[in-house]
Amino acid sequence: MLLRETLRSVLAAPADGNIAKREVTRRIRPKWKTSPASHALVLTGVRRCGKSTLQGQIRRGIKGPSVTINLEDTRLYGLGPEDFATIISVLDADHSRAAVYLDEIQEVPEWQRLVRALLDSGRLVCLTGSNASLLGREMGSKLTGRHLSHAVYPFSFQEFLEYTKQKSGAAALVDYLMRGGFAAALGVAPDQGATLLRELLRDVVHRDIVTRHSLRTARPLMTLALHLLAHQGQPLSLQALSKGLGLPSVAQTGRMAEYLQDAWLMLTLPRYSPSFKQRVTSPPKYYAVDNGLAAANSPNPTPDLGRKLENAVLLTLRRRGASPTFATAPHEWECDFVTPELAIQCCAHLTPENRQRELRGLIQAAALPGSAKKNGRELLVITLDQEDALTEQGHHIRVIPAWNWLD
Repeated sequence: MLLRETLRSVLAAPADGNIAKREVTRRIRPKWKTSPASHALVLTGVRRCGKSTLQGQIRRGIKGPSVTINLEDTRLYGLGPEDFATIISVLDADHSRAAVYLDEIQEVPEWQRLVRALLDSGRLVCLTGSNASLLGREMGSKLTGRHLSHAVYPFSFQEFLEYTKQKSGAAALVDYLMRGGFAAALGVAPDQGATLLRELLRDVVHRDIVTRHSLRTARPLMTLALHLLAHQGQPLSLQALSKGLGLPSVAQTGRMAEYLQDAWLMLTLPRYSPSFKQRVTSPPKYYAVDNGLAAANSPNPTPDLGRKLENAVLLTLRRRGASPTFATAPHEWECDFVTPELAIQCCAHLTPENRQRELRGLIQAAALPGSAKKNGRELLVITLDQEDALTEQGHHIRVIPAWNWLD
């Protein structure tokens, strides 16, 4: 049982005690209606991506008293539902009107009951968690309609520029594609940053997956994670992954792939199809939540900048709230990303050799049903450092440098 004195000592700690020396104001922030206090704000994303920093920025922007509880504080080890009454009692006695900010909520069993009780008492509640289930099934019936979810990613390109104090351009873009957007890895030398990112992968695998799901060993999971990180943007079936990596079964491979997505290490991109059955049965493409994390943990000695550019474009689309798909007719054409507004091809350099292939995919994607624009989707080729305007088969196509398009 949690002692009242222990909780009071935790609440007495300064909320900004761990504030970063260099803090970047996140460019995409949640629109949270704080009056009346009817919805909890849920910030979720991979470990070390900046959730706590964003939570602090939100807290400092809201007037009134507040308390922050770091649920990874060792003094709160073993916190459970039996302690919720003590928490409510101490808050009512010492912080009667304070907003409550809970950090790493997934550490507490049945945390939804605590959040619901705080909301019912009229408090503002903001919580962070390193698990995608916070956006879905773990909300359960107790918080249905009572939460606003916001996904937090490592730094975007523009945030990377601000943090590293670089000027936008092709050189800075390549640096971003290789080093990624984790602040901890950007504040040190590149080799030290790579070491930190390798440690981060091990930390996420063990703390957020192996321990959480009571797995007996981390080896098959790490094997799968490393393979997916090394094959960004490639459609991979569970059958092929199981056979190629020597994993025990297709069912186990599927569960592990879900765990990696749940921990925000991997993102999936479904195939475009008007058929629901084909959408759910076609192998998805897998992307890393951060290019630096993939580069630091990949066995490939030569970086594929085209794949990394594609990964960065997907992350930008996800930050903007889009739900893209990829479109393909196997062995004929492929378009990297399709949304109701856009069709996008990514390539490091548009050349005479690849021009026909890249433009064919765009033109085919332009004709797909579901466009949200009267004149059809906007067609883009995103490159490292090229800019042009093309016309192909009556379609207008913009070639733009990624450093001028990425958020």
